Amino acid sequence: MLNTRAPALELRLLTKAFGSLVACDHINMTLHAGEILALLGENGSGKTTLMNMIAGLYRPDSGDIFVRGIKADIHSPSDARKHGIGMIHQHFKLVDVFTARQNIQLGAGRDMSDRALNEKVRALGERFGLTARLDQKVYDMSVGQKQTVEIIKALCRGADILILDEPTAVLTPQESDRLFDILRRMKADGAAIIIITHKLGEVMALSDRVAILRGGRNVGEALTSKTNAAELTEKMVGQKVDLSIARPAMKQTPLFSMRNVSVRSADGVLRLDRVSFDIAGGEILGVAGIAGSGQKQLCECIAGLEPICGGEILFKGKNIAGQSPRQIYDIGVRLGFIPEDRLGMGLVGAMDVTDNLLLREYRLQPGFFIKRGPVRERARDLIKRLSVAPPDPSRPVGQLSGGNLQKVLLGRELLSKPELLITSYVVRGLDVHSSYVIYDLLNDCKLMGVGALFVGEDLDVLLELCDRVLVLCGGQITGLVNAKTATREQIGLMMVGQSG
Repeated sequence: MLNTRAPALELRLLTKAFGSLVACDHINMTLHAGEILALLGENGSGKTTLMNMIAGLYRPDSGDIFVRGIKADIHSPSDARKHGIGMIHQHFKLVDVFTARQNIQLGAGRDMSDRALNEKVRALGERFGLTARLDQKVYDMSVGQKQTVEIIKALCRGADILILDEPTAVLTPQESDRLFDILRRMKADGAAIIIITHKLGEVMALSDRVAILRGGRNVGEALTSKTNAAELTEKMVGQKVDLSIARPAMKQTPLFSMRNVSVRSADGVLRLDRVSFDIAGGEILGVAGIAGSGQKQLCECIAGLEPICGGEILFKGKNIAGQSPRQIYDIGVRLGFIPEDRLGMGLVGAMDVTDNLLLREYRLQPGFFIKRGPVRERARDLIKRLSVAPPDPSRPVGQLSGGNLQKVLLGRELLSKPELLITSYVVRGLDVHSSYVIYDLLNDCKLMGVGALFVGEDLDVLLELCDRVLVLCGGQITGLVNAKTATREQIGLMMVGQSG
């Protein structure tokens, strides 16, 4: 018999190992109806493995899952759906060339007629504020619209236990606020919701309770109203982490300038349209914008990887537009570049840490033969200073986690002592601890007078870390604001082309 007082979801001693690696180690956890539980943990803490067991993508080695007081044998995603469990993945599982209607029908079963679907979506709109144009193709949708379709698809399957993995990773503030409103209305209707996120501001604003994983174990739970971001971070990493970010004074004279720079793609589309701004020494200039607003072209044209079709790129008054990366270096411009693609453009996955450092400095060595010994020592120092794990300079970097990859990449660029640092989504996908290691390094650069361009997606971080924030929409600058006085809402409006 169904126990209506039992938790909506209960995990008892759930364990999963991959060879010698125990990803989840005897985890106990409960989720109640009408509750939003935030699941926190560093990268590799076991969050994804745990959720994949609940969603039927992995089978636990031991332990039990109970749904509404009844033991559930979940061996596949279809088993999870039968128990009312739905998972909204960070990378949506939609067919781009299908309409919203076709995707929902594909998920709910072909026996759902258009009329029944119309009625179902209308009812969901009234209950939760979920709205979707059913005949719109997925490839024509914004990220927020795609996410709405995913949620509707899960609810049409009968899900009342929802798992959302990094649900706001690429949403504008307005889209995030709308999602939060939907989740709160679902909670009030009795749904049980788990969110996985690295954004502590969202945890504090949305969740009722927080569960924390570290090293595959549940190391603590807390009522959100009884804790704070610093306490949660300490539990995640096992030590106190200073969340404060310094704002040292920046120089007044521009170190770097762009003047009316335009970039066209190979097919003639204008990606940057007469972009102009300055960066001072000791300043971090943030760049905000919806994905595809010209951020990639902005970074790559500065680094000499993308040709411009108009304007000037000035470093200390010297025009470096049209120069290759080698030419930029040879004329004395000390530029560090952290691309969005860590392995494709930043590092060579098959090479170890030492050889990836050599790629940056081999031309500086005197003589005909390359001396690897000094570089190996620098690699060891970098690994120790940035706590790269595992601490092995001969390990191929392709075997490192995302956070450790980013530490190696940023550390390598800083060893070249740049005067200007270009970073693109440098903390994307990183846990809180790894992110703050990166922030500390950027602050060290500020103190040394380095100018930095910081392309990011978390507006809370942009406002806290940067001195000013430049907003791009459709390749044009729609705003340039002081980070001390600007708001998330103001920047969010600029991201969609409206006045802040």
